[in-house]
Amino acid sequence: MAENETLECITEHERILQEIESTDTACVGPTLRSVYDDQPNAHKRFMEKLDARIRNHDREIEKMCNFHHQGFVDAITELLKVRADAEKLMGQVTDTNRRLQEAGREVTAQTEEVIRCRIQQRNMATTVEKLQLCIPVLEMYSKLKEQLESKRYYAALKTMEQLEKVYIPRVSQYRFCQIMAENLPRLREEIKEISMSDLKDFLESIRKHSDKVGETAMRQAQQHRTFNSAVAKQTSIGHYAKPVYSLNGRTHSHSPNGLLMDDDVVDEEEADEEVLTAQDLVDFSPVYRCLHIYTVLGDRETFENYYRKQRKKQARLVLQPQANMHETVEGYRRYFNQIVGFFVVEDHILHATQGLVTRAFTDELWNMALSKIIAVLRTHSSYCDDPDLVLELKNLIVIFADTLQGYSFPVNRLFDLLFEVRDQYNETLLKKWALVFREIFELDNYSPIPVETEEEYKLVISRFPFHDAEIEKQDFPKKLPMSQSVPQIYTQVKEFIYASLKFSESLHRSSTEIDDMLRKSTNLLLTRTLSTCLQNLIKKPHIGLTELVQIIINTTHLEQACRYLEEFITNITNVSPETVHTTRLYGLSTFKDARHAAEGEIYTKLNQKIDEFIQLADYEWGMAESDGRASGYLMDLINFLRSTFQVFTHLPGKVAQTACMSACKHLSTSLMQMLLDTELKQISMGAIQQFNLDVIQCELFASSDPVPGFQGDTLQLAFIDLRQLLDLFMVWDWSTYLADYGQPTSKYLRVNPATALALLEKVYRGMKDTSKKNNIFSQFRKNDRDKQKLIETVVKQLRSLVNGMSS
Repeated sequence: MAENETLECITEHERILQEIESTDTACVGPTLRSVYDDQPNAHKRFMEKLDARIRNHDREIEKMCNFHHQGFVDAITELLKVRADAEKLMGQVTDTNRRLQEAGREVTAQTEEVIRCRIQQRNMATTVEKLQLCIPVLEMYSKLKEQLESKRYYAALKTMEQLEKVYIPRVSQYRFCQIMAENLPRLREEIKEISMSDLKDFLESIRKHSDKVGETAMRQAQQHRTFNSAVAKQTSIGHYAKPVYSLNGRTHSHSPNGLLMDDDVVDEEEADEEVLTAQDLVDFSPVYRCLHIYTVLGDRETFENYYRKQRKKQARLVLQPQANMHETVEGYRRYFNQIVGFFVVEDHILHATQGLVTRAFTDELWNMALSKIIAVLRTHSSYCDDPDLVLELKNLIVIFADTLQGYSFPVNRLFDLLFEVRDQYNETLLKKWALVFREIFELDNYSPIPVETEEEYKLVISRFPFHDAEIEKQDFPKKLPMSQSVPQIYTQVKEFIYASLKFSESLHRSSTEIDDMLRKSTNLLLTRTLSTCLQNLIKKPHIGLTELVQIIINTTHLEQACRYLEEFITNITNVSPETVHTTRLYGLSTFKDARHAAEGEIYTKLNQKIDEFIQLADYEWGMAESDGRASGYLMDLINFLRSTFQVFTHLPGKVAQTACMSACKHLSTSLMQMLLDTELKQISMGAIQQFNLDVIQCELFASSDPVPGFQGDTLQLAFIDLRQLLDLFMVWDWSTYLADYGQPTSKYLRVNPATALALLEKVYRGMKDTSKKNNIFSQFRKNDRDKQKLIETVVKQLRSLVNGMSS
């Protein structure tokens, strides 16, 4: 075992020594540490082994030195021999070097000159090379300055971009390039400011030129609408073809990709006429330039937002109307021209630029504008009282709508607005025709139309549809039953229909709708305007009975002419009156109402005239005997009634009979009231006799058949109350009255006890007063005691009857 361990230790030490000999000195530490980590006494044995190895190497060195010693000695000997030769050679070399130095001084001087020239040449080449790099930069910068001076800002921005990306990086180490690079952002800002200033000038310019642009676009729209209408008439096309317009003077429509497609249809009248377009009136280059500049600068969004904001502001200004716009059509025209000009420019910008404005933005602007336009037109049109101005406004609205429809703006709400304007137009027409009707009525003579010749007759019937076989058979001269106002009214109603039809033109409505509008407006004219004028005419104080009679005749003929007005409208619209939902004319009811009002006014005025005659009555209620003849006022009244009722023979139907009966009843009532007047305290029998004579004349008048058509003694029954009352007093038949009172067969059935009592008391007082004046009252009592008792008895009985009736 001991031997094995010793052998292993020796082997390990041998390995360690080999590592020490073969390893770098810096790495010996770990090897030596392993010596101390081994078994005890290993260090001592290692040292012994190390000493043995050192001694072994010393022996090898000694052997090698001994081997080379003789050669070293021989080498030294040889060196000593060469020494002398070396000193000699050194001298020669030194001399040669001296002579070479002296000879090379000139060469050195020339060489230095050559070197200096070579350095200059190299510097010049370097300078040329650098200048060749700098010159393009300077040239580009000079070009940039020229572009800025010539206001070619978009090209200047492109030049700046080349300077920054291509040229300046090549020579960025030079100071002037650094200065250039520092100036470029400032120049960009200057370009932005200048281009924005140009844009502001452009916005101001289009504000000034919008009116002219709009006028041009609307004129083109009107020309194309006229052309389309002419083509439609020639080709008998019933549908409406929407016109389209362009900014380049030719019609176009918008294709799905947003490009403009030209139309080959051009108005022949405009073919030889140069049409100004938006480009001719407005220079759009500032917008394009500014848009490109901001796009290049990466600030396009800012530009778009600014442009849209400013255009919105301008839209609000354009939509603000002048206060007196409603006074003239030119005010409306300028307003529409400005709006059309604004949206024509926006449409051009929409299609000429990529995204500066979008369809959504223009639609938003249009919707805002449309609401404002409708509100403005509603307000200002309400101030218009001239139908011609309203009609011109309607035409402007139609052209305005057609123009903007050509640019794909929705205009349905404008056409809806036209229905409101139509109502306003009808109102102004009604006001105008009210004045026309009033003037016709004021100038009418309310007498039948005289015609002297056949030409005059044909002239009248050409203006009014009058046909009467009996009148046609009469010889000239002759008279037509209606007055001059009838054909004038009929003509004016037709003129109103024409005027109302004018508004319906170009509204793109069907014939049925137009027919309905015409009939409704005509109905308003008849039922409201003409009816009101007739009612006011009838109520005027200066209109007498003769005029009222003629008015009734006139309304009868106008009523009969209503069917011709229906035919007139049918001929215009080609819509059959049998069509479902066709509106009928209400002229029949209008003229019937007017006729009834005139009839009522006849009855009223006739009664008023009777009252005027009654007021002239001057009875001497205390007279002893009658005059033997009727009163003068009553004869005058009867003569007036007789002449008046002769005029009434021309009245249609039962009007004359009703008027006659009404007059007789009113006369009878007035005479009765005269007898029973509470202020009249006493009446003599002589006055009763005189009053009886007057009533007899009234009865004679009633029996003379003043108006044909009464059966039997119908008209005399109007005076039956008076007749029975007077007969009762004239015959003094009180016993019969009291005995038969309440019997259907009573002779005095129409005499009321209260009426008889009131009159009997007045007669009794009259008899007493007469006796006092003659101073023979005592004799009266002696001779007429029975009569007095009879009166007292009758009075008591009458009072009992009156009290019985009241209870």
